[in-house]
Amino acid sequence: MKLSPFMLLCITGLFAIFSSTISKSPVLPLFATHLGAGPSEVGIVASVSAFTGIIASIPAGILSDRLGRRRMLFFSLIVFSTAPFLYILIDNIWQLALVRFYHGFATAIFVPVAMALVADLFHKERGEKMGWFSTATLIGRFMAPIAGGTIIGALVFNPGLSYKIVYLICGLAGIIALILTFRLPSIDKKFERQKWKETFSSFKSVLSNRLILTTAGVEAGILFAYGTFETFLPIYSIKSGLTAYEVGICLSAQIITLAFTKPAMGRFSDKHGRKPQIFWGALLGALCISSFSLFKSFFPILLISILFGLSLSIVTSATSAFIADLSKSEARGSAMGILGSVMDIGHTIGPLLSGIVAIYFGIEKAFIAAGVVLLTITFVFFVKVSVIKN
Repeated sequence: MKLSPFMLLCITGLFAIFSSTISKSPVLPLFATHLGAGPSEVGIVASVSAFTGIIASIPAGILSDRLGRRRMLFFSLIVFSTAPFLYILIDNIWQLALVRFYHGFATAIFVPVAMALVADLFHKERGEKMGWFSTATLIGRFMAPIAGGTIIGALVFNPGLSYKIVYLICGLAGIIALILTFRLPSIDKKFERQKWKETFSSFKSVLSNRLILTTAGVEAGILFAYGTFETFLPIYSIKSGLTAYEVGICLSAQIITLAFTKPAMGRFSDKHGRKPQIFWGALLGALCISSFSLFKSFFPILLISILFGLSLSIVTSATSAFIADLSKSEARGSAMGILGSVMDIGHTIGPLLSGIVAIYFGIEKAFIAAGVVLLTITFVFFVKVSVIKN
């Protein structure tokens, strides 16, 4: 059966993100500890690849506008398929940090460039197709911790061997994604070859578009809340008397909700408009993240987790499509790069700032603070949209 270019891209995304995720969840902190790292060093190593995403997403988007999407996807998959084998050679924590920095380029390049490519290929169905691509990557993200955790659990008697097997599987998934890329036809949108001056001019036009930046800010805000959720909900829930099994159900329910509703939410935004969906979805997200502070039993926390996953789906399925709508084809890679960088900033600083609030005021207040941050950004977006509309 011959697969369409879009389906090939989705399958490539699944294997690529599976490879990326299994390299860090749950193996990375365990491997770092195995190398002798303390808590602070584990934190540094865990944040290195996110830092790469912040600094590399925008250049990746610019280069995809200049050199073509397929070429940049191929480069990212070279990193996906080589970085995992470097972990096997590591024997100290600083080598691990360097490998994580290199590995971070894979996702930092792949995600914004692939999203720009999907936006190039579709117009009327843009939100839905971007939703399907995101769902494919979320499936990979969901499967990876299960596979990694199973391997580590089965080989608990020999941790060193278990880590090597995990990274071999990580590398195999990267190689499969690379092979799939060779099967992709030349599906770059056919624009005229730009000079570097024109490429940077296109980037400046995106950077000066306040609505694009504000929309990216909403996504950063909800990922700020998500970073707070995934970092502090397990701690809060265990302290409230939930079991680790129940915490796992809450976290999984959120991911499953996000994965299964994204295409439908993307299709909804195609038919009914992006801006109202972004606004109401972000309001729901702010309400959900704040509400965790009010409950300490399993079923309310599970319900809020599901609703928070739905809010993530509502917002993120519309923001990326809206930014694609607002950008010209020759600058769409730059726009997706900016979105990727701002997203990573929000996802990275969420746990950091919420952690400071938790230290001084308690975890309950950290959830409320995350809700206030998201609510503030949401109303900035509302004002900006209203001004432009009028």
